[in-house]
Amino acid sequence: MARAVRTFGIGAALALLLLFSQEVRDIAGSAGVAIPGFPMPYGGSLLDNLLGVIVVLFGAAFILRKPAVPWRALGLGSNGWRAPLLVAIGTLPAWIGLWLLGGFSREWSWLDLLMLAILYPLAEEVAFRGFGFILPRRALGWRMPFALGVQALLFGLVHWWSLGGPEGGALALQVFWITAIGAVAMALLDAMDGYTIWSGWVLHISLNAAWTVFRVPEDAMFGWADNMLRFGAAGLALLLVWRLAQRSRAPS
Repeated sequence: MARAVRTFGIGAALALLLLFSQEVRDIAGSAGVAIPGFPMPYGGSLLDNLLGVIVVLFGAAFILRKPAVPWRALGLGSNGWRAPLLVAIGTLPAWIGLWLLGGFSREWSWLDLLMLAILYPLAEEVAFRGFGFILPRRALGWRMPFALGVQALLFGLVHWWSLGGPEGGALALQVFWITAIGAVAMALLDAMDGYTIWSGWVLHISLNAAWTVFRVPEDAMFGWADNMLRFGAAGLALLLVWRLAQRSRAPS
């Protein structure tokens, strides 16, 4: 009984820390403490993501009761380049499909690409897949379905809330399911790649980059074609990394 209570308490603390990490400035603002963003384009969002990473780093140290968090506890070690490369290859059909749907967009900059496709996904992967999945799975011994589900639910809820929550209607609800399913795919990729975050990050990078540099027609945005490309890329990446993992385990 005591062990169950402790496990529940740790799980609740982890979930609350993860949600808090994504809303630090908003929560501080509600308490009357304004935290200005960096004086640059994307400065507010960049600070939000940086604060989120700092919170989960301290949270991991608190949960593990260690003064410093081992890199591998958050999936920041390396398991080589083969799985992330296969993930990138698996997303190529999505790039081709988006190019055929609408061609290249001229409404983006290299700063957009850096922020939206590289830095923001990195911060989210450290928080949700590192702190939210790899840490509880490897260090706390959570079962796979539970570890997958918790981080996917929280990832979906954060994106749902960012689109207005209940006021966002059907679009916000669709984004919830898309991001939650994507969170499962990215966590599975990370698990198959030795519990490191880099394969999931590459999937996150590639899909965000594709939806940044291509012009997606309004009637296709979040429609069947858009979702088929998104889920097809994730499925192909999972298949390729799964085959790599099977070959790696096969006796030589």
